[in-house]
Amino acid sequence: MKVFTQSVNFNADKDLITFTNEKISTLSKFHDKIVDAEVFLKVQNTSDKENKITEVKINIPGKELIVKRETKTFEEGVNSAVDNLKRQLKRSKEKHRDSLIS
Repeated sequence: MKVFTQSVNFNADKDLITFTNEKISTLSKFHDKIVDAEVFLKVQNTSDKENKITEVKINIPGKELIVKRETKTFEEGVNSAVDNLKRQLKRSKEKHRDSLIS
């Protein structure tokens, strides 16, 4: 699976990109037909502490799964998004399996 990472309004360091790619790559365990993943890391110019936006888009055949998180750190956002995507991928795979059976 290919993971495309883009940082908006800042330059992401290698550690953050590596961390993101490793976390997103673990999703391939939950769905075997993931085409690719796009990760957008954005910094909002606000006074809020939770000004980091993590947006993850997973492409699977016939569907796109998108999760958006606003957190204090990008690592926290990536972890939260990956947890949510795991549930969505499991649900999507079960629905696909059920449609093949019936």
